[in-house]
Amino acid sequence: MANALTALRLLLVLPFAYFMAQGDAGSAMFALAAWVVAVITDLLDGPVARRRGTVTSWSGSFDHTSDFLFVTCGMFGGAVRGAFPWILPVLITAAFSQYVIDSYWILRHRKLRGSKLGRYNGILYFAPTIMDSLIRLGVTFLQPVLTVLVWLLVLSTLVSMGQRLWLRSLPEQLPAGAPEK
Repeated sequence: MANALTALRLLLVLPFAYFMAQGDAGSAMFALAAWVVAVITDLLDGPVARRRGTVTSWSGSFDHTSDFLFVTCGMFGGAVRGAFPWILPVLITAAFSQYVIDSYWILRHRKLRGSKLGRYNGILYFAPTIMDSLIRLGVTFLQPVLTVLVWLLVLSTLVSMGQRLWLRSLPEQLPAGAPEK
């Protein structure tokens, strides 16, 4: 059941990206609807997996990958329209790639090895697309907030990537139960 919720989010990736690339209010409504479904499925899949005892490293990777694709494709769609600077979806792609490569290939973990800042970034990456959809629907006072948020996310993503590089040289100092992204 949890993987079905995650799969639903994955199925929304391309329609969401398409609606984010369009500038009209109707597309903003469809993007908003897709975003709401994506967030609900993201909030539910973890608790459902834990309650049913179906949590695996594969399901965690599937969840993170679905989140990454949903958010990043939506941001690339918005960047096509000029709603976001290209640097943010490019950096998110680089950070997620670093996260996967670092976890599975360099440190040889069986599951993704997250960080606290990476977790907060992962949550906040959902915000620019919803804010942009609301701005297209007339909530224009959000525009300066969106601009500040986007550039803060650029900065925090760079910091997170730097932390991951620095902590890679100190894996033995990380607690065994370090929070996952």
